[in-house]
Amino acid sequence: MANVDLASLVRNVPDFPIPGIQFKDITTLISNGSAFQQVITTLADRYRPLGIDAVVGIESRGFIFSAPLALELKVGLVPVRKPGKLPADTYQIEYALEYGTSKLEIHRDAFVPGARVIVIDDLLATGGTISAATQLIEQAGARVVELAFVIELAFLNGREKLEGYPVYSLIQY
Repeated sequence: MANVDLASLVRNVPDFPIPGIQFKDITTLISNGSAFQQVITTLADRYRPLGIDAVVGIESRGFIFSAPLALELKVGLVPVRKPGKLPADTYQIEYALEYGTSKLEIHRDAFVPGARVIVIDDLLATGGTISAATQLIEQAGARVVELAFVIELAFLNGREKLEGYPVYSLIQY
């Protein structure tokens, strides 16, 4: 199977969700079966040899990639969600977005102590969401092996908030 130019399949949507934001829409990428498979295969090949215990997916677009990746790696999937979506006891954190604030939660019993996890989300922008997620994951007792993104907006310097964590992205702008 020939590699697909993933970046060519990402649609730019101006002024979404607010004026001045240039939204990177991955729905045009995931609607292409070859491209979607390429994303999952590339990530699975990268993480298969690392002895990962779980894949962590960030609500909501991170779930699109984390679920098939967890299946491919034959490990569990741990969701990081918005408040009120997880039914058992949770840890919660509030954090700043590039256009507001938000909160995330993870189940307190999501991991066996010391579990090795990778975290996946669709996009790295300013790093606020993923930084908050890493704090929750560590609070729940796991070790973050790497942070993975389909898209990285490098000009927003999100990696700066993620010092000490390896970061991998498939597409950089």
